[in-house]
Amino acid sequence: MAKTEITKTPEKAVSRPGDIFNAMRHEMDRMFERFEHGFPRLPSLFRPETGTFMVPELDVRDNTTSLTIEAELPGVEEKDVSVTLSNGVLTIKGEKKQNKEEKTENYFLAERSYGAFERSLQLPDTIDESKVEAKFEKGVLKIVAAKKPDAVKAQRKIEIKKSS
Repeated sequence: MAKTEITKTPEKAVSRPGDIFNAMRHEMDRMFERFEHGFPRLPSLFRPETGTFMVPELDVRDNTTSLTIEAELPGVEEKDVSVTLSNGVLTIKGEKKQNKEEKTENYFLAERSYGAFERSLQLPDTIDESKVEAKFEKGVLKIVAAKKPDAVKAQRKIEIKKSS
């Protein structure tokens, strides 16, 4: 009868279930970080992981009579936002105050975070600085800047000719 010899090799360490979940969580964090770099817009101005505030993103629409600027400011109150216009530069400043309290029989949790944000935008020379209005409704700041009358030109249709 042939004798089989068993050689011992170093065994790999067996992972505990906690290690598997930590590795999975680490990989998910890395995936979301890569995703965030491609799409930096988040639904909130506050980034809890860094404790910092982001610059609010603006939607700017230009039509023949005005320029409309909208900024989503979730969780910010109207009294905490200011809009100024100086030398053709429109500036939106604000502060977000976030408070969270949770009470149960066994514990009390209170979290507070504060921070400021600011965004400036150079308006074109065609804007009439005396006709700029701002409204704040449901977390959205909407600024409408009217154009100067001489900047609003009549539009004419140009005929497209067939090539010969």
